[in-house]
Amino acid sequence: MQPSNWDPDAAPKRRLVVVGNGMAGARTVEEILARGGGDQFFITMIGDEPYGNYNRIMLSHVLSGETTTDDDDLMLNPMAWYSENGVTLHAGDRAESIDRFAKSVRCESGRIIGFDVLIIATGSHTFFPNMDGLREPDGRLARGVFGFRTIEDTNGMLQMATSRDHVKAVVIGGGLLGLEAAYGLKTQGVDVDVVHSPGHLMNQQLDERGGRVLRNKIEELGVGVLTGKRTTSVLRADDGTVAGVGFTDGGLLPADMIVVTAGIRPNVEIARSAGLVVERGIVVDDQMRCEDEAFIYSVGECAQHRSEVYGLVAPLWEQAVVLADVITGANPAAEYHGSRLTTKLKVAGVDVAAMGVKGPERDDDEFVQFYEPRSGIYKSVVVRDNKLIGAMLLGDISKASFLTQAFDEKVPLPDERISMLFDLGTPSAATGAAELSDDVQVCNCNGVTKGDIVACVASGCTSVTDVCAKTRAGKGCGSCKGLVADIVELAAGDALTVDKSADWYVPCIPLTKPELIEAIRRQDLRSVTDVFAALAPDGEDAAAKMPLASLLRVIWGAEWKREPGALFVNDRVHANIQRDGTFSVVPQMKGGVTSPEQLRKIADVAEKYDIPMIKATGGQRLDLLGVKKEDLPKVWADLGMPSGYAYGKSFRTVKTCVGTDYCRFGLGDSTQLGIDIETRYQGLESPAKLKLAVTGCPRNCAEALCKDFGVVAIGDGKWEIYVGGAAGAHIRKGDLLATVESPDEVVRLCGIFIQHYRETGKWLERTYAWVPRISIEELRAILVDDRDGLVAGLQERIEEAVAGYVDPWLDRVEPKSPAQFTPALPLLPLPAVPARGARPSPEVVAR
Repeated sequence: MQPSNWDPDAAPKRRLVVVGNGMAGARTVEEILARGGGDQFFITMIGDEPYGNYNRIMLSHVLSGETTTDDDDLMLNPMAWYSENGVTLHAGDRAESIDRFAKSVRCESGRIIGFDVLIIATGSHTFFPNMDGLREPDGRLARGVFGFRTIEDTNGMLQMATSRDHVKAVVIGGGLLGLEAAYGLKTQGVDVDVVHSPGHLMNQQLDERGGRVLRNKIEELGVGVLTGKRTTSVLRADDGTVAGVGFTDGGLLPADMIVVTAGIRPNVEIARSAGLVVERGIVVDDQMRCEDEAFIYSVGECAQHRSEVYGLVAPLWEQAVVLADVITGANPAAEYHGSRLTTKLKVAGVDVAAMGVKGPERDDDEFVQFYEPRSGIYKSVVVRDNKLIGAMLLGDISKASFLTQAFDEKVPLPDERISMLFDLGTPSAATGAAELSDDVQVCNCNGVTKGDIVACVASGCTSVTDVCAKTRAGKGCGSCKGLVADIVELAAGDALTVDKSADWYVPCIPLTKPELIEAIRRQDLRSVTDVFAALAPDGEDAAAKMPLASLLRVIWGAEWKREPGALFVNDRVHANIQRDGTFSVVPQMKGGVTSPEQLRKIADVAEKYDIPMIKATGGQRLDLLGVKKEDLPKVWADLGMPSGYAYGKSFRTVKTCVGTDYCRFGLGDSTQLGIDIETRYQGLESPAKLKLAVTGCPRNCAEALCKDFGVVAIGDGKWEIYVGGAAGAHIRKGDLLATVESPDEVVRLCGIFIQHYRETGKWLERTYAWVPRISIEELRAILVDDRDGLVAGLQERIEEAVAGYVDPWLDRVEPKSPAQFTPALPLLPLPAVPARGARPSPEVVAR
């Protein structure tokens, strides 16, 4: 049988076949084409998935709803790319065997493809440990069991996660992929636990302290974490579906879905059956040539070079460049000498960078650590013989670029080692772009260097969006976007152009937030679906649902058309979901003031519904932790108190001191003013949460200087108003907006400040970012001086919002959907919520 791609009239061209259409194979073909390989070869690619080449790193974004499977950021090479570049692609057809002597590849379809040069880029597959109940008798995975490797895996998880109101998932494996899977499922409203057999998360990249900090951040997201647990079995229900997992210690964990992310293994079976040398991977030399072969090469995760097999993308890009140089003759002497691994990525929203060794290995190794678990920051460096041999950054990776250069021995180390972790003489985050060498890799996900970005700008791309689209920088985990923007700005200089889409409220609708609000009002669009239909040229975008739902509630209040699929689970049930699937209930206590009657009710409710913990919050409220989903309406009814909004992107609390009531130093009645503010603006929807405080004197006992809106009494009836403060992961003293002479003026100015923020703030943009972006001078001009005549309109719209307020806990009377408060069982029994104190009754503890 004649090979299907043989062309006797094209003798000068050789036949190049690439087995594998994943990231390594396609990148290698791109590099070959860039070196004129299209004139040298008839190129044929074989891929067993029915798509063009896509970015597997972006699957976590698909799972979390931030993008979709048809997004350009996911598809690296769509089907049209192959024909446009003269590449024949056989998609959805698995290569079954290689005949080295006949120089042909046989496919599952029966197709035989001849070659003169062969590249094996079969990548890797999910490793499924041997566990009872994992598979059906025919070898297929049990219903409800998934890997996290392909679009098919991701779509399967999404379908199950959204098919019913409550799903419980267990992720086996606490590495990068497992945490990304857990984060994505959590954003879909799934209750998730991560089970990891080693003692700490991401043990391949992080040391124990780094793993501990990461665990804290993951648990803050509401994801349960169990370390030191080995899973031995998958529990099955009578109908064959997944029911949970079992552990070596005899423990059980209920689950409807199991995601296995326990590692990957190179796909080497086709190479082994062809008689190629295979150990852990396909053994290759420094030119990526298979051992003892003249015309067969291997690249990517399936290749083993100098005993190493790489699972990160950066080494794959380096291998692809060398292989393209060798095959095309662009540099026949090119060699790959292995990769020094540096990892910079975003894990479940947490920035992580790691390189080299995790800790000191010799007595004379220098080891510098900074460990602050409260803020989620951990940094360390290991120095030997005045060379950086290891570094780890978690939570704050602003020094990653400098450390990467130091790790590659391109910059000298400072004598004061601590300055390697903080801006004490080494390049700062702001100036780092100028000091990076051109060969520093900026985007690890797509192998883009600073030189690539500079060259792209030189070719005519002068906006960050255009550069990212052309080079793919920032199209993976996204952790490099800030540095990419710095480099583009540096390279473009005065020619820098601003991409208009950067100002759009959501990527799929070409309107700024004010323009979008005006269009929604003019066209009377009341639901997210209506907005997509009327204003999104390319249709629905999953990542836009939540911000649009929030905006509609800002515009229409209770009159918006509710669609459960557009809301986080917290917003659907008006409570904050916890790691075990229960919920946190925080009733309103205006100004932090309560009464004996309220306290008795809280105690009675806690006893009646067996609520395991009552905890004082930082906002001077009482938090009832461990409430079952189906009990929420009954708990609200028995409390007889309004919602305290501890779960939403909204106005939350006003913290106060006792002011003039009891304090000897009080200069103003802060307690009453705090109550007045909260009574008026309670629960208002906003781009992100709003925390307020009123303090009765400059001693600032209520911490008003670091709130979104803070008020301080200064005497003679005057009050200072501070805005844009923060005291969480970010620390920022608020800017002085105005000094006013009455509590009524404080309340008025608070309202127009909140409304302006509601109308102009970006989705999830806290005021500590919004205020500096607008500038305090501009805010004073708009809100205090009324320079643009906007105050009257802002006042009118905030009055409408206040008048339309409805306590969300009244949903207990008429649930919005049949499944809104259906049981969330089975729940994880919570040894993590211990009985504290001597008495069995609920206890109040200070947070």
